[in-house]
Amino acid sequence: QVQLVESGGGLVQPGGSLGLSCAASGRWNSINDMGWYRQAPGKQRELVAMITSGGSANYADSVKGRFTISKDNAKNTVYLRMNSLKPEDTAVYYCNAHIYLFPTLREYWGQGTQVTVSS
Repeated sequence: QVQLVESGGGLVQPGGSLGLSCAASGRWNSINDMGWYRQAPGKQRELVAMITSGGSANYADSVKGRFTISKDNAKNTVYLRMNSLKPEDTAVYYCNAHIYLFPTLREYWGQGTQVTVSS
């Protein structure tokens, strides 16, 4: 069984910075990609950033230039560095991963961590 355990998040003032991390544990053949989604109250869950096993990253337009996704393959961990935070970044952030364990590719989610941007 695969688990995604998130850490980080919290309360930060507008313009501030915050970091999230997500560690995968369990058994698999390979991790295809890992990333972050977020869901604000009353809104649908949306992709924030994703990074592939090869290191290619993509971002939502709303966070480009402010957020940076990175990974540590040895630790099976993905990070999200969030700079210049805005109140509209307030949401529950969920770690997401697509992990292959022969013969199935499955999607996994973390439990979510709250990020609140407010003065």
